[in-house]
This record gives sequence, structure tokens and C-alpha cells, in this order.
Amino acid sequence: MLEQFLEAFQGIGILNLSWGNMAMWVIAFALLYLAIKKGVEPLLLVPIGFGIFAANFPFTGLMDEGGLFYIFYHYGIENELIPPLIFLGLGAMTDFGPVIANPKTFLLGAAAQLGVYVAFFMALLLGFSIPEAASIGIIGGADGPTTIYLTANLAPHLLGTTAVAAYSYMALVPIIIPPIARLLTTTKERAMVMEQMREVSKGERIIFPILASIVIILLVPKSAPLITMFMLGNLFTESGVVERLANVSREALINIVTIILGVGIGATMSAENFLNPKTIYIFILGVIAFAFAVAGGVLLAKFMNLFIKNKVNPLIGAAGVSAVPMAARVVQNMGREANRDNFLLMHAMGPNVAGVIGTAVAAGVFLSIIK
Repeated sequence: MLEQFLEAFQGIGILNLSWGNMAMWVIAFALLYLAIKKGVEPLLLVPIGFGIFAANFPFTGLMDEGGLFYIFYHYGIENELIPPLIFLGLGAMTDFGPVIANPKTFLLGAAAQLGVYVAFFMALLLGFSIPEAASIGIIGGADGPTTIYLTANLAPHLLGTTAVAAYSYMALVPIIIPPIARLLTTTKERAMVMEQMREVSKGERIIFPILASIVIILLVPKSAPLITMFMLGNLFTESGVVERLANVSREALINIVTIILGVGIGATMSAENFLNPKTIYIFILGVIAFAFAVAGGVLLAKFMNLFIKNKVNPLIGAAGVSAVPMAARVVQNMGREANRDNFLLMHAMGPNVAGVIGTAVAAGVFLSIIK
């Protein structure tokens, strides 16, 4: 009887609460504060923050095999189900019109992937393994679901850190993009007014996701889980005949899987996994990746202007990162600051949407080479 009492007493959580657990609570509360008080990516940071909080209680068994959070993580993230479902919802919310009307914006979205590869090689130099470096580099695409998908495949022990870094920097787009874009452009370039885009027909909008799937998946087969769902969601919307499916994809479904995704990610962030020097390196490399992504898009736009007749405002290259539509809105605001008659939003949406595709392709390339 005494032994049973002592065993029960030793199993009391408060007696086994470590300083590491409490440090993770501080991080959890910081994320909740940013989400609730500052409006920083609340749809993800609220469930992630609470997931971190709950996962750092001793003896809960939440992440033990068969536990609630284990089920969220194992069946939703580790088995690669939730990120493609999020891409389905994103596709249903995406307008490919600006890309179709101005195909050269695809190149700007591709150029913004420079940050991915710069961070990848820097991570290798810092001693990270190749799978870890790829998972860190993809943060530069500023695409949370793709970061989660790739990290879950290649370096699941870094999942919490890379996911928080990716979503944090997505929220910091209005702070990160302007200084880099201003440094690389002149006032005259930022004030450049672009020609109005042509009207895109319904037929073009329907054909595009099918044609894009053929080209991208044949070139990078490993990108198929993300690209197929992204294009299917877009086809739901553009076909106009399955509005119920389109509505469910961009509303109910994406909201449900976002909850499971956030909690599942937060649950991986135990003190043992998160409180180490690698975490600091990952956040620093994430900033570097993002900066080079912005610079890559802007510099390619300036280079293109040396050869093309219809010039592009170099600012739209900064929207090549996948933070849709925030990056495009930042570009719009910067263009209006330089010229009140400037309206760059729809022009910037071209490279912004292309950046989503570019990051998914980059993830597929890493998976093809590494896994």
C-alpha cells in the first residue's frame, strides 16, 4: 500500500516539472501573446502555442504512442496528410489570373527561391546534416505548409522549430521586405507604373491548373502531393460547377486541418527538442533565407528590364516569396509611397502565387535528391 502511495505521489506533475518545461511555457505564452495581442499569424500560432504549453506538462502521455497529440502528429503530419489538404484549400483561394496574364512573373517567383538554396548551403557549413539543411533552407520560401511537409519527411526532430520560424517570418513580411527592396531599387524604379493586365478568359483559367500539373509533376515528380492538391483546389473554384467543394476546401476543411496541424506541431516542441543551440542557428538562417529570397526576386526583375519591352516594376520581384497575399500588399504599399498613381497589387500577385509553386517545386527537388 505504501509503495502504491509513493508511486502515485511521485507521479504528480508538479514534482517533476523541470526548468526546461517552464522555459517552453514562456515560449508558448510569447507565441500566444503575439497571436492574440499583435495579430501575428493567429490561425497557426494560437494552436501551436497551446500545443507547446500542453506538451510540456509532465506525465500527460499526450505524445506517447496512442496519445491524442501523437495521433494528430503521426496520422496528420508524419504521414503527410495535412499539408496537402492545406494546399487544397490554398488552391481554392488562389487566383492564377495575374500569372496567366503575365507569364514572365513565373521567373520572379523562381528567382525568389534563391534564399532557399543560400540557407541550405550555409546550414551545411554550420554542421547541419543534408536533410536538416534542406528543412532549414525551405524556410526561405516563406511557405509554412511546404516547410512542414519537407521537414516532416527529412528532419522531423526540427519540425517545431522550422514551422515556428516559417510562420513567424511570414508574419514579419511588412518588416523584412521594405528595407531590402529599398536598398536594391531607386525611387524612380519604385515609382514605375506598369501597364494594365489583359483580361484572362474562363477557358484559360480552367486549362491552367491542368497544364501546370502536367509540366511541373513531369519535371519534379516528388512535388506531386502538394502540386496536385493545389491545382485541384484551384480547379474546384475556376470550373464553377463544384462550388460546394470549393467552399468546403477554402473554409471548413482548411480550418479543421489547421487546428490539428498547429497542435501537432506544438506538441513536438518539448524542452529536449527545442532548447539547444541549433534552434538559434535555425532562426538566424531563416532570416538570411528570407532576405536572399526578396533580393533574388528584385534583382531578376531589374535584370529582365534590360531586355524586355514592357518593363516591370522591380518591387514586384520582392513578392516572389510565398507569403500570399501579404507580400503583394507590402509591394502595393511601397509602390504607392513612391507614386500615388501606382497600383501594383495584381501585378505583384503574379510572382506571389508563382512563389508558392516555386517553393513546392524546391521541396520536391530536395525530396528527389535526398530521400
